[in-house]
Amino acid sequence: MNPLTFFLLAFIFLLPSCNSKKIENKETTPIVETRNQQEEGGGLFDIPFYTIKVIRTIPHDTDAFTQGLLFHNGKLYESTGQYGHSSLRQINPFDGKIERIVKIEPQYFCEGIALFENKIFLLTWQNNVCFVFNINTFQKVSEYYLAGEGWGLTNYDERTLIQSDGTNILKILDPNNFNILKTISVFAGTYPLSNLNELENIEGEIWANIWMSDTIAVIDRTTGKVKYFIDASSLRQYIPPGANIDVLNGIAYDKKSKSIYLTGKLWPYIFQVELIKD
Repeated sequence: MNPLTFFLLAFIFLLPSCNSKKIENKETTPIVETRNQQEEGGGLFDIPFYTIKVIRTIPHDTDAFTQGLLFHNGKLYESTGQYGHSSLRQINPFDGKIERIVKIEPQYFCEGIALFENKIFLLTWQNNVCFVFNINTFQKVSEYYLAGEGWGLTNYDERTLIQSDGTNILKILDPNNFNILKTISVFAGTYPLSNLNELENIEGEIWANIWMSDTIAVIDRTTGKVKYFIDASSLRQYIPPGANIDVLNGIAYDKKSKSIYLTGKLWPYIFQVELIKD
């Protein structure tokens, strides 16, 4: 086994799950499981690890505590978190300039976003509410009750959304009322994979940032099985030494050009990347 693969898998699975995630600076207590993760069992070590290649870098606001990222009609949309600093933004993907911004009331800690029928759905972490904004006007048009914590959000299919809450359970939601239609349990081999954070549907697969790691899990949206992992740690070579950054978080996909965008909380760049499976 590749030593890097072993190290990354050990990091992802050795540490206990913690759903007190984000008083963000975050008190670092990651992921899942009580079994001896160094056993080569349950098919865990049969899951491929792939890497990425950076195509270009885009300037990114280093005050943006990125929680959600999506691409639509030539623009990037970003949600940022932390109490008193949460926002919804429209970003020019060529120069990184913020073209529109809505600042969210300071009592809300915002999380992931998804687009459905020209409406942006914006989660909150522990406020039990999802805000809905018109993408054209950035005006809030409604809000829904959110059961439990909100972490990541994306489209499950053309009719429903899928949400993470920090556990290994993903919830399929009706965007018309935010009712939970069903759940999917995420496993890497036989191991439950928790701390699933920002989500993105890329060609029918669910990509999920694994909080507190530079690893992305790519999940079969029907079975919940992890199909492969992506090691995005190479992005850190672009970060200036001593930069005050937080974790990798933020995945967006341009369906037309098939371009993938990644960033992190307080990172100086958004990266357009290519998946390398060699």
